[in-house]
Amino acid sequence: MLQCARRTYLARAVASRALVRGVRPPRNAGGTTSSITLVRPRTDEHDGIGHAGRAYSTSAAAAEDAVPRKKKVWDSVDEAVAEVKSGDVLLSGGFGLCGTPDTLIEALAKRKDVVKELTAVSNNVGSGELGLGKLLYTGQIGKVMASYIGGNKHFESLYLNGQISLELIPQGTLIGRLHAHAAGYPAFYTPTGASTAVEEGSIPIRLNEGGMKAGVAIPGNKKETREFNGRKFVLEPAIAADVAFIRAWKVDEVGNCIFRYAANNFSNTMARNAKLTIVEAENIVPVGSLSPNEIHLPGIYVDRIVKATAPKQIEILTVATDADAKDEKPQHPAKKAAQEQRHRIARRAAKELKDGFHVNLGIGMPTLVPEFLPPGVKVWLQSENGILGMGPYPAKDEVDADIINAGKETVTLLPGSSVFDSYESFAMIRGGHIDVAILGAMQVSQAGDIANFMIPGKLVKGIGGAMDLVSNPDKTKVIVVMEHTAKDGSPKILRECALPLTGARTVSQIITELAVFDVDRGAGELTLTELAEGVSLEEVKAKTGCDFKVSSGLGKM
Repeated sequence: MLQCARRTYLARAVASRALVRGVRPPRNAGGTTSSITLVRPRTDEHDGIGHAGRAYSTSAAAAEDAVPRKKKVWDSVDEAVAEVKSGDVLLSGGFGLCGTPDTLIEALAKRKDVVKELTAVSNNVGSGELGLGKLLYTGQIGKVMASYIGGNKHFESLYLNGQISLELIPQGTLIGRLHAHAAGYPAFYTPTGASTAVEEGSIPIRLNEGGMKAGVAIPGNKKETREFNGRKFVLEPAIAADVAFIRAWKVDEVGNCIFRYAANNFSNTMARNAKLTIVEAENIVPVGSLSPNEIHLPGIYVDRIVKATAPKQIEILTVATDADAKDEKPQHPAKKAAQEQRHRIARRAAKELKDGFHVNLGIGMPTLVPEFLPPGVKVWLQSENGILGMGPYPAKDEVDADIINAGKETVTLLPGSSVFDSYESFAMIRGGHIDVAILGAMQVSQAGDIANFMIPGKLVKGIGGAMDLVSNPDKTKVIVVMEHTAKDGSPKILRECALPLTGARTVSQIITELAVFDVDRGAGELTLTELAEGVSLEEVKAKTGCDFKVSSGLGKM
C-alpha cells in the first residue's frame, strides 16, 4: 500500500513540476499521467547571442511528446498584421523611440488605403515620421491616447487645428488603465490628477476645424472622485485594446519574451491587454532555450511573432563631454548669463538631497542638479521609463539605444541599478517611495499648486509623469526649480495658477535665481527663506505675484 501511494505521489509531483514549466505531461492509453525524466539545465551550449545558452526542458524523448507543437512564428510581417482593421484600438509599445515596434508599424503603414481611424494608445506619438509618427503622416490615426507629445510639432499642429482627437492621460494613469483591463478590473482609483483638469475633464479631446477659436468638438471626460483616509482619488476606467504591437529582445517560438534594459517600459503591460498581441523579436530562439527565471512576459499573452527588421533608433543622442576639451568658440554674453543662472538654481537644489536618497528629476533644468551634489552625497536617480540607479551620459563608445532616461536621452546605469517596466515604476512613484522629486514649472501658486504641462490653444507638451510625481506630497518632497519670471517679465509665482494644474497643494519648496521659498501647503502660504547674492527683498516682492512671509532667519543662497 505504501509503495503504491509513493508511486502515485511521485507521478503527480513530476506532473506538477512539468506543468509549472509550461509543459503538459504526456498521457498513456488509459488516460493517466506517464512519468517524465527531468534533466538539469544544460550550460554547455551557446545561443549565438553573446552568452552560454541553456536548455530548460525534459529529456529529448519526453519533450517531443510533452511540449505543444503549435508555434507562433510568422514568416510574413504583412500577413501577421493583415487582421488589423479600421477603427481598432491599437497599443504601441515603446518610450520615445526606445523599444518601438517599427517593423510592425511599417507593415501597417502599407495598408493606409484600407486601415484608417485607428485609436492609437502609446506613451507618445513618435518623432517626425519615426515610431507612430509614420501612421500620423499616412493619415491612419483618428485619435491618440497618450501622456506626452513633446516635440512632435506635426501632431501638435493636427490637434490644435481640430484635425485629430487627443486624450491626454498622466503616464502612470495610462499604464494603470492598461493594466486594469489586462488584470480583469473595470476601473481603479488613483490620487493622480485629483483637483486638476484630468478630474474636471476640461482638456478638450477634439477642437473644431480651425482650432480653439472655432470651439470644442469633443469635450474632455469628467471623472468621478471619492475620498479615502482624507485624500481625494480619481476613478479611472480601464482601456481595452484590439491589437498590441510589441518589440522584444529575445522571444522563443511559443512567445515567452525578454526585454532589454529600458526597452521594457509600456510593452510588458500592453502585451497582456490586447485581443491580438503581435511581437517583433530581435532574436527568435528555440523553445527551452530561455531560463524561466529570465522571462518578463509569459507566452500565454502572445499570439504572433515576427522577426524585427527595422533598426533601433535614438531620439536624443547625448554623450559625456570631454573634461579636457576646450570650447574654442566664445559664448555669447546673454547665453552665458542664462547658463550661470540655471547652474545657480541647480546648485541650490542639490543641497536639499541627502546621501542615499531616491530622487526623480524632471526634464530640463532639474537634470543639472547631480552636477552639484555636495561632497560625500550620492543618490539613486529614478527614471519613469523604468530605471533605478541611472548614471551619467555615456561616452561615444558606450551609447546604447536601450538605455535612455525619461527625457529620451542616452544615459548609463550605475553598479547596483535595476530596470523594470512602467507599471512597476509608477507603483514606486505613487506609493511615495521616492524621497524627492525636482520639477520645472510654468507657474506655482502660494498654496503649492503647480502648472507645467500646457498652455490651452497654444502649447501642448503633455502631462508625462509629472502628475504622478506630485501625487503623494506627504511622502515625496516636491521641489520646483524655475526662473522667477516669464520671458515677458510677468511673475511665475502667483496667488493662483492661471494655467491648467499638474497638481494641487503639492509643492513644498520653490527655488529660483532670486530666492528660495518654503510652502505651507496646509495654510496656503509662502515663506521667503533665502535671497540670492545681490538681490533685495524689494526686487523679490516686485517680481512675485502674491504675498509672502519673510523668515526671521532670512539667509543667503
